[in-house]
Amino acid sequence: MIVPLTAALLSASLSLAGPGSGQAVFNIRDFGATGLKAGSAQAAIQKAVDACAAAGGGTVYVPPGEYSSGTIFLRSRVRFLVESGATVYSIKDKAAFPKDALFYGEDLTGISLEGRGMIDGQGVYEYRLKGNHEDDFIYPNQVEMEKRNLPLTRSFPKADQFGKLVLLLRCTDVRITGLSFLDSPSWTMHLYGCVRTVIDGVYIKSSLKDGVWADGIDPDGCRDMRISNCTISTGDDALVFYSMNWFGPALPCENITVTNCRLSSASSAIKFCDGNMNAVRNVTISNCVITESNRGLAFMNFDGGVVENVVISGLTIDCVRYDWFWWGDGEPFHFNIKQRKQIHKNWKKEDDRPAGVIRNIILRDIIARGRGASVCLGHPDSWMDGITLNNVRLIVAHDPASPYDKTVDALSFRWVRNLKLRNVEIVWEAPFFEAWRSALRLRDIEGLDLDGLAAGRAPIASAAGSPAVVLADVRDAIIRDGRSRPGTETYLAVEGPASGGIVILGNDVRNAAKPFWLAPSLKPDAVRILGNIEKRP
Repeated sequence: MIVPLTAALLSASLSLAGPGSGQAVFNIRDFGATGLKAGSAQAAIQKAVDACAAAGGGTVYVPPGEYSSGTIFLRSRVRFLVESGATVYSIKDKAAFPKDALFYGEDLTGISLEGRGMIDGQGVYEYRLKGNHEDDFIYPNQVEMEKRNLPLTRSFPKADQFGKLVLLLRCTDVRITGLSFLDSPSWTMHLYGCVRTVIDGVYIKSSLKDGVWADGIDPDGCRDMRISNCTISTGDDALVFYSMNWFGPALPCENITVTNCRLSSASSAIKFCDGNMNAVRNVTISNCVITESNRGLAFMNFDGGVVENVVISGLTIDCVRYDWFWWGDGEPFHFNIKQRKQIHKNWKKEDDRPAGVIRNIILRDIIARGRGASVCLGHPDSWMDGITLNNVRLIVAHDPASPYDKTVDALSFRWVRNLKLRNVEIVWEAPFFEAWRSALRLRDIEGLDLDGLAAGRAPIASAAGSPAVVLADVRDAIIRDGRSRPGTETYLAVEGPASGGIVILGNDVRNAAKPFWLAPSLKPDAVRILGNIEKRP
């Protein structure tokens, strides 16, 4: 026998589940919601939220059923609980969205979105030629397609859908837990200037093939945030950190922990975003699994801000290559400092900002597999500083089904100071690609600690003669305890007129036909070679 859940019993049960203990419960059915998807429950839901807030706080309860709505204005001290079996749909009616979101909150405190129900944005996409739509970020991919006379067909959102699913501005003590967020027409969660936020156990999903602009979680200028135990599989970036001025001054995004999450993205799984006018700092990310992503970890800084003090550990990354209109090339690691004028063709000079800063980044205990080159670039005017990769296994493969592949070197760095690569292993995996050459290429580096590298050149005939490791214009470096792979012709090559202060010590290069090659143009004292194992006994 099924016993109806009275308000008293509901209140008692809710008090065991978290905030709102002993407070009133406001069932949206009591305010006119029918539980039928047809029509709109927006007015009923808003009345329940407002009544709850007027009572001093409590729980707004969404029972099993289907509810269509436009913008819902959240209120302080209101817990919005969506029961298992309940779905709130984003209605396809632009007039129902006075704000660009289904759930909207501004300058609130003590708010919650919780439960085991679903929030469905009903995002739908269509494919057509890009026409006059221009995207400077993916222009290099467009060029590759045009070289091959391939059609520039891509996904676009249909016009009858609106807004993000959650948009919170300057809110304090925020909890978003347990819910499933599906098919957002735009970013799923965008939080600006929020303080003390917990996002725990949520499921976010949009089409990996089609879901352009449907990011997962986008904190912008937030601090004291914890994201844990989430599964995010989104067409666009899964998790992105911003520091922008769209809703007020650009604030630092800081003091953030991410743990125990599973991420997939047709763009970047984790991105320290190009949109950074102030800072993203003091971030730790641990125990996460990244699969089916076009990029694994992306550090992109185009607006002059700072990215600093980041530790990422205990990850597995598996990258694949998506269609031409997505950012990324199937690479596990991507660092890039640029100025907007280098990206956007029509950028106004008066809007220009200096090159940003990336410093004090540690990536450790990572197994990564990709189908593209991991290219890590500072900027000629702003070198990256203090980048460490420790205990990293990087596997590089080729996708024969892709119309193009830009990979030459598996891993490369340029314009970096104080670069540490320790216990890094680089593996070439079939199917091989004819353009592959060196495992590691380092250019314009000051202060290099290369310790315990295991690498060889690409195992294909066209890569014959390519060194496993290339150092060009590298200064103040120690290369020690490395291991050459079988079939290596030259393990390490040093070139460039600025190279100097290099010590090569204790490397096992018995598998290399020629352990080291030094360019004739180097200064006589540029490189010292000491105590390496070069011949088999």
